[in-house]
Amino acid sequence: MKTRDMNRDWIATAETLSSALPYLQRYDDAIVVIKLGGHAMGSDEGMESFARDVVLLRQVGVNPVIVHGGGPMINSLLDKLQIKSEFVNGKRVTDAATMEVVEMVLSGMVNKRIVQAINAQGGRGIGLSGKDANLITCEMTDPALGFVGTPSEVNADMLKNLFEKEFIPVIAPIGAGRAGETFNINGDTAAGAVAAALKADRLLLLTDVAGVKNAEGVVVTELKAADVEAMTAAGVIAGGMIPKTETALTAVRGGVRACTIVDGRVPNAVLLELFTDHGAGSMIRS
Repeated sequence: MKTRDMNRDWIATAETLSSALPYLQRYDDAIVVIKLGGHAMGSDEGMESFARDVVLLRQVGVNPVIVHGGGPMINSLLDKLQIKSEFVNGKRVTDAATMEVVEMVLSGMVNKRIVQAINAQGGRGIGLSGKDANLITCEMTDPALGFVGTPSEVNADMLKNLFEKEFIPVIAPIGAGRAGETFNINGDTAAGAVAAALKADRLLLLTDVAGVKNAEGVVVTELKAADVEAMTAAGVIAGGMIPKTETALTAVRGGVRACTIVDGRVPNAVLLELFTDHGAGSMIRS
């Protein structure tokens, strides 16, 4: 005969699961696009935790889509191959040699690492790039930047077909041009385009900051589009936060219900954002 004393941790776990019920119901069959970058990609532990959370989302009826970056890995391989990059206004010029490395790293090493992590947790991850089944068609962003693309079309039907089979799409931000070119796409931009095409319920941009901060340095948990525009004009939103908020604005204006800039350093950040009251970042609505 076994005996066991109830402890506070177990009770707290049960209370947490119970309080999540309204959110589980709210997101049943919802589409959630997650841009993976930063801390979650930087360690095996972070990747394992992220993959477990994504598989849990799929298990409770959410349709997650992962779009990932990989800048540090690209830089590392370019250095090893002694391929020097040129920059225009602070942005890397993607020439033909650089594009080969970008595609190799993103569609190969990084993409398959994420897929493998999801499958190890019992999910059905499937790796894609924007070139597969014309998933992401691009136009050249700026001739001065070389093979850098801006999404013009996204094949949302292909992703919806994968949802029906309970696959978890993992997308490398590589796109195809109409003349057969291969383009490198900014990861946030690709995630926003995919989310808008799917009319996703949520877009989560995982990053290594706490969220959007006001003039006093305090994280703002919820903003409207007008708030973001005013804070940007005032210089409160600046630097690397500008492209993320621009992606958020484009997404919500394109039909995404809300976009959250999520602090990916927080354990189980995705679950906290979707299934709790307090969330884990700054939510932007139209």
